[in-house]
This record gives sequence, C-alpha cells and structure tokens, in this order.
Amino acid sequence: MKHFRNILSLAVCAMLASCMADSFDAPNTPAEDLYGNQTLTETNVITIAELKETYKNIIANSAMKEVTEDIKIKGTVVGNDIEGNIYNEVVIDDGTGAFIICIAQGGLFGFLPVGQQVLVDLKGLYVGAYGQQGEIGVPYTSKSGSTYVSRMSRFLWNQHYKLIGAANPQSVVPEEFDLSRIKDASYLASHCGKLMTLKGVELQGADGKAVYAPSDGSVALTANCANRNFKGISSSSLVLRTSTFCDFAGNAMPTGKVDVTGIFTRFRDTWQIIMRSESDIQLSGSSL
Repeated sequence: MKHFRNILSLAVCAMLASCMADSFDAPNTPAEDLYGNQTLTETNVITIAELKETYKNIIANSAMKEVTEDIKIKGTVVGNDIEGNIYNEVVIDDGTGAFIICIAQGGLFGFLPVGQQVLVDLKGLYVGAYGQQGEIGVPYTSKSGSTYVSRMSRFLWNQHYKLIGAANPQSVVPEEFDLSRIKDASYLASHCGKLMTLKGVELQGADGKAVYAPSDGSVALTANCANRNFKGISSSSLVLRTSTFCDFAGNAMPTGKVDVTGIFTRFRDTWQIIMRSESDIQLSGSSL
C-alpha cells in the first residue's frame, strides 16, 4: 500500500508540474494585441502631408499646439532606437510624408521595429517643432525657460497608439536624396523626417582612424552629438549627426565614396542625416 501511495504521489506531482509548465509557456498572442490601445479604430485618419499642411505655420515658427480634433495618422515605422543614435523617438512614414514621435521610453525598437504599421491618435497630443523639425509629443520647458514639444511618457503613449499587423521590414525602402535640391525650401519642408539615402559622397576627415562621435574633446559636440561634414558640401547645408552614446560612436568612419542612409531631419535650414545603425553607411556600389 505504501508503495502504491508513493507511485500515486509521483504521478500527481508529474501532472501538476506539467500543468504549471504549460501555464508558464509564452502566450501565443500577436504583438499587436499585447501593446498599445486596442480600442482605437481607423476613423478620422488623415495623411501626414495633411497634418504638416494644417500645422505648417506652427512648425515653421518652432512653436507647438495641442490637437483638439479627433484625428489620427497611420504610418510605417522607418526609424527607431535600435543602436541608440535615435533617442526616445520613432519615425513613421505613410508615403505622403514622415513625422517624428517623441516618447520617454527606451527599447522602442522591441515593439516598434522598422516595418511595423501603427495607428496614432493625435487628440490631446501636441504637434510642434524644434529647429523647424516637426515632432509629436507634449510640452517641455528647459532650464533656460525655452518651451518646445518633447517626449511624452510611455503611459500616455500607450493610450495613443495601436499596432496594425506584423512588421514587414522589406516594405521600407529609402528614397534617394536629391543633392540638386539641397537649398530648395519646399523640398526641405516636405522631406524632413523621411528615410533617405545620400549616394556617392565622402566624409571629411575620414582616414581610417577618425571615429564618428569621439567624446575626448577632439570634435566639437552639440547636445552630445558630433556633426561630421561631407567633402564639397557646406556644413551649413548638410551634416552627418551622430550621438556619442550610440553603439557605433567610437567606430572608424569609412574612407572613400559612400552611400549614407538615415532619417533626414533639419535644424532650421541645415539637413542632418541620422543613421539608425552602422549598417546604414556602405561603400558606394555595395548593397545594404
């Protein structure tokens, strides 16, 4: 009888262990059901081009305004914080234009990978600009008293977005930057924020040793970022901007002609290329 009870106890324990293991298995739930606000619906959706047009004066004056209308935008993630050069931001593009969304949260690439489509409810958020670069977020006042649109809390963001389907990285194709239009104000306004590729250029100072963003004082920094110039292009028109905190900050810049892909932002009338990862720069003629 004692032997029988021991066998029965072992069988019960094995069954319980199996049930417990099953309960700890990763849920077979699509990512779009685990993140964001599932109650959002695709109603009153406007294009990013329409959003830029509506708030063009706000953006041009680096001001900001709360969105009081019930409107949404829908786009695909083209840039995130995968290697730390983009910080607390994601960039979405819907084909008519692109916009930066500011979120006080790290690891955004984990649930907002490149190629992920997302619906964003704008009501209650702010549309504005810093240096005329359009951004979506909330008001922030600096120590100097300057107020501009900046990062919303992750809790607020969670109420304002919804993932749509699974990420499709192959759907994201950069547009080639037209150097002949580098001084074209309308081109600047309509393309800032987009994922683009600058082809066949050379980085000034690249010698196989100079790195993207040294923090040793050898390069002037602004907001912990180094601006690298391109040969033959004025630094007042276009720069490569790299954070000293990104994963590839201390890596040597490539020599020779390169193709540079990244998010093309602006600071007033200067284009700033922000690479998402080091693989965004390739020798001209090679494939990404």
